[in-house]
Formats: sequence, structure tokens, C-alpha cells
Amino acid sequence: MGLHYPFLSKKDMEQMDALKESYGGASEIMNSIKEMRDYKKRKEVAGEKGFGEMLEQAEAHAKSFTKVEDFIEKENIEIMKAGVATTQVSGWQGAPVTLRGMKRIAEDGETLVPTEFISVMALTEDYVLNGELLTTLAMAENIMSASMFCNTNLVGTPLSNETYSRLEKVTGEKFDTWEPASGMRALILKNMGTPYGNLGGVEVANNNHLVYLDGITRAAVRTGGNVFLNPSWSTIVAACYYARDIKNLSFKVSMLLSTQNAIQLRMLMNIMKEYLRDDGTTAIYEINLGNGQSPEMFVQCSRELAESGIPGVSLAAHLRINPDLGREDFDWTENAHKVLDSGTNITIKYESDGTSRPMDTMEAYFLKKEERLDHSERIGDVIYYKTVRCSNDAKDIMRRGHKATFARISYR
Repeated sequence: MGLHYPFLSKKDMEQMDALKESYGGASEIMNSIKEMRDYKKRKEVAGEKGFGEMLEQAEAHAKSFTKVEDFIEKENIEIMKAGVATTQVSGWQGAPVTLRGMKRIAEDGETLVPTEFISVMALTEDYVLNGELLTTLAMAENIMSASMFCNTNLVGTPLSNETYSRLEKVTGEKFDTWEPASGMRALILKNMGTPYGNLGGVEVANNNHLVYLDGITRAAVRTGGNVFLNPSWSTIVAACYYARDIKNLSFKVSMLLSTQNAIQLRMLMNIMKEYLRDDGTTAIYEINLGNGQSPEMFVQCSRELAESGIPGVSLAAHLRINPDLGREDFDWTENAHKVLDSGTNITIKYESDGTSRPMDTMEAYFLKKEERLDHSERIGDVIYYKTVRCSNDAKDIMRRGHKATFARISYR
């Protein structure tokens, strides 16, 4: 039995098709992403934009990173149990912060680098076009060889008048905006009560999903970034349709979507199933299950996802969260052990190291550029401590006989 009511109207699909064609179509987008993921190309552009020295420093730091095999040999670790932990750390807030985190990791000689990175940075035109995002991706994906760097597109981000005019002309849509500065427009986020209400800009009222898709496409073709956080039901539907034929563009589903149980997971699976790619895969790379889930519910969700026949989708859980995002004593570590001991794979995500530190807050995700750069060392230290916590927990997981995966730089 098909859907009683389709997720997308003819107009919805035509608008998204037109937006895609405005970037040259699926093939052109894929080729641009592929080209901009090459380290030689990224390093060339970074140098032109003034970030060449920063990449050289990052290359030097990476030479001192410790290796997984050394830890396994030193402690006589034997990996013999089913259940794999994939490591993930959030909050890589741009190039100076990432470089500072790399410096601290290189200095301690013990910390293993996570394989998945999350960044909650507004995709401003300055960040996307001035070389900083590209340089950050080069550090994470090329130098450290992380398997994923997930960017976040907040639809309330101010953009140039030209960008909005182009989007409105291409899609035929009119957006309800205001002028935060001369020559700039931003969506009016009507549900926001505070600067961090609705996560500072994930609101997709009316047809704001088009602003979301335009932002991620702009970043993808300019920098090669190819994984983006997806925070709402409508943008997930839109992304699954939009990226059906853009094979190297994927999405991570935010825990803010409230996938707290198997019922809500089934809603997601229906969306994914409706817009599968020709090869049977989905544009959804990973689903972050909600913080309220029990380990038993996590295992049930994993089982139902496997039974769905949709391949290649991983499930993640926060092990620690920012103190201002939830309970200060939140700790899902023992629950993660129960999930692994059942033979179930899990991505362990760290929004925090579990300690209240300056800049280990949601607020740090929304600093203005000047403030972020001024505090880059402190934010970089926060990243370092999150990575230490992730590394130490993953080492405990390996001691218990399970495999844990890290960035390629952490292997010989």
C-alpha cells in the first residue's frame, strides 16, 4: 500500500528540480564536490585565501598523533565481540579551533582522533567563500582522514541580497525576510523566543526548506563538504528527494528531530523508502537517536532499521551533552556498553566531555565571527577535552573486546 498523501507536491518537486538545475544539475554538482574534496585542490585554494600556513602547521601536528595499534599492542587487547563503536565528536568550529584541537592532541601523545566530526557553524557566505570552511575540511578529511565531517546549515543565517534574489527567481518562491545589515537579508524566524530558541535557525516554516537546500548546495560545490545536519521532517523529505541523483551528498539526522522511539524511527524509514536512490540506498547517512532512549529501545531501532532493507544507515547516541542542552549529569556510557554487549553497532557522539568548561556550551556554537576567532584557543581546548573523553571511552570499549573505529590518521 502506498502513501495516502504524498510527501511532496508537484510544485515542491519542480522547485527543487529547478534549484538543482541552477547549479548545473546533479552530475555537475557531483563533479564539483569530487573536485573540491581533493587535497591538492583544497590546499591550492586555501593558500590563495591565506590559509596555507595553517595547513602546514596541521600537517606537522598530524605527524605526532598516536596510533590505535600501539594501544592494542601495549595493553594486549583482543577484539573478539560483535558490536562496533564508531567515534564522533561535535563542535569543530572552524579552522583556528580545529588547528588548536590538533595541536593539543599531538602534544599529549595518547589521544586517538575520532572518525566522525560535527560542526555547528552557520554557513555564512564569508565562511563558505573565504577559505575557512575549505581549510577546516582539509584538516579533518584530508590530513586526519576523518570518514565524515558534518556541517550545519541554519536557515536564519544572513545572506546577500543577490543570493536571495537568485533563489527567489529560480524557485518562484517569496521568502519572509528582514535586513540585518545593508545588502543582507535573513529569514524571519517567527517561533524564536531567544537567540537559541529553535537552535538559532532550523525553522522551516512555509517553504524555508528551499533556503536550506540552497545553502548546503552552495557549500558543497565550493568546498567539497558532502554531509550536512538535517534538523526537521520537511528538510529530511526535501533532502531525500533532492539528493536522489547526487550520490556523493548525504545527511545526518539531528536528535532534535525527536527520534526517541521506534514509532518515530518508522516515520523516518518511510520517508527514506519513498525516495531511495536507483541503487536502493538513501541520502540519509546517519540518524542521531534522542537522548531519552533506553539501550533496549536503541537495540530495537537498530533491529528494525536492519529489517527495513535500507542499507548503509548508522545510528548514533549522545554519550555526553552540553550542560546547557540538557541534564548536567547526563551520561549514556553504561547504556552504550549494553548496546554493544547485545552485538549492536553504535556511533558514540560527544557534544561535551561531561565537565562544565568555559565555551563548552550551545552559546559557543553561535558566536559572531570576531568572538569565535578571539576565543579560538579556548574553544579548541574544549574540542580537545571532548576528543580525550571520546578516546578514553573508546579505549574502554576495546578493552571490553569490541572494535572501535577512529580517523585514518590514528592507524599506522
